Amino acid sequence: MSEDPPIRRILRRLHPPSDNVVARARRMVEREVPPERRGPGWDRHWRELEAYLDLPGHWSAKDDDDTRPDD
Repeated sequence: MSEDPPIRRILRRLHPPSDNVVARARRMVEREVPPERRGPGWDRHWRELEAYLDLPGHWSAKDDDDTRPDD
C-alpha cells in the first residue's frame, strides 16, 4: 500500500461519511489500489454500482421470501 500524503489523510477524516455503502466501499478500496493499477472503466463501474443502490426497490431478502422447497 502506498502511503498517502498528510493532507490526504486529513481531508479523508474531514470528509463526511456517505449514506451510500458503495461510495464508502469505493473510498476504502481506492486507499488500497493505486491509480496506476486501476483499469479502464474503474470510475464507470463504481458510479453504476452507486446508482443501482440509490434506485428505489427491494434489495434485501427476508426468510419469508425464500422460495426453496421445504425438506
